[in-house]
This record gives sequence, C-alpha cells and structure tokens, in this order.
Amino acid sequence: MAVTDPTLEIETAMHAAGARFVIGIDEVGRGAIAGPVAVGLCVVDVTVGAHPEGLRDSKLLSEKRRVALAPLTAEWAVHTSVGLASALEVDRIGIVAALGLAARRGLVALHEAGADIGASVVLLDGSHDWLNPALSSPLRVQTRVKADRDCSSVAGASVVAKVHRDSLMIDADSKQPGYGWAGNKGYGSADHFAAIAQLGATDLHRRTWLKTSA
Repeated sequence: MAVTDPTLEIETAMHAAGARFVIGIDEVGRGAIAGPVAVGLCVVDVTVGAHPEGLRDSKLLSEKRRVALAPLTAEWAVHTSVGLASALEVDRIGIVAALGLAARRGLVALHEAGADIGASVVLLDGSHDWLNPALSSPLRVQTRVKADRDCSSVAGASVVAKVHRDSLMIDADSKQPGYGWAGNKGYGSADHFAAIAQLGATDLHRRTWLKTSA
C-alpha cells in the first residue's frame, strides 16, 4: 500500500463548519513498559498553510527525520504542546485514564500559551473518545481512525509527542544505563526484559505491565 501524505482536508471542513481552531491530538508510548505516556497537541487555523514537507505520522518516519520535523511543525502550527502521565500514574489509574490526564495537561499548556480552547474542535486519532471523561468541561471531539496518517494536525501532534518522549527516554538511559532505553524507548524488547530480570525494575517502569517480576 502506497504511503500518502496527510492533508488539511478534514481540518478545513471543520473550519468551514464554524471551528476557529482545530486541535489535532495523538498519543505516543501507550504500549511501552517504561516511561511516561505522551499526548501531542497541534493547533491549526485557516492561516497555517501547507504543512512542513515530509510531515507524516511519526511511525512512518525515521528518528532523524522526526527530530528534524518537530521544530518545523512547532513553527508551522498556531501552537503545539505535549502532555505527560508518568509510569506511576499509569499503574495507579490505568492507561486510558492516564491518556486523559496527559491530554488535560497538554490542554492546560495550550491555554497558558494563549490558545482559545473553547473555540476549538479536537480531532482525535482513533475510534474512542478517551479525552472528555478526563475533563471537567467537555470539548467538541471528533474521532477519526488513522487521523495520524491522513490529517496534518494529528500527524504534527504525533511527531512532536514522539520526539519529546524519545528525548526523555534517551536522557533517562544516560542516568540509568543498562535497560537500553536510548534504543528501545521503553518498549518491551527481549533485551529490555532481560535487563529487568538482571537489574530489577525502576521507578520508570510500569510495574503492573511487567511480565517479569522486579
């Protein structure tokens, strides 16, 4: 199947229907066994123009390309932010609630940066609205399967979230070596599980997710 670039077609339709801003949202690190879950948010309006050349869902890009595109995406968008929920929070409240918590933190950061959340529609990757249950006031949310592939704002959100989370895991690897986080980014590779068996789990591990006891 050929890979196609995302477009602003969906966002443009939302603007035409009355949304001043569209907030593309995507998550990164949902399936990891270590590190936070990260939620990227990318705000666009009718003035943003074409997205940076080569922007795609972060899973379709090399690490080098993602790192290059993240600042370009931040410059292109009206606002971007990344919200996090820690491994401990994932253990305490579960992954879906942790996604909502991370997104809420990202929305607060957007608000503090001057984004008009109330005049926005959220374009959420996937088929399930996990965002509104985490909010005290509901937002207008439209879910879309493969939005990270098809919609520029969500692709942008995926890139900024992935680069931000990867940088945290690379930094953590330098402080707590032995788990290979700079390479596996906290996902459950065979070498990662072997390291846990040898060294034990850390505060960055989602202990309820581990198949090997600490």
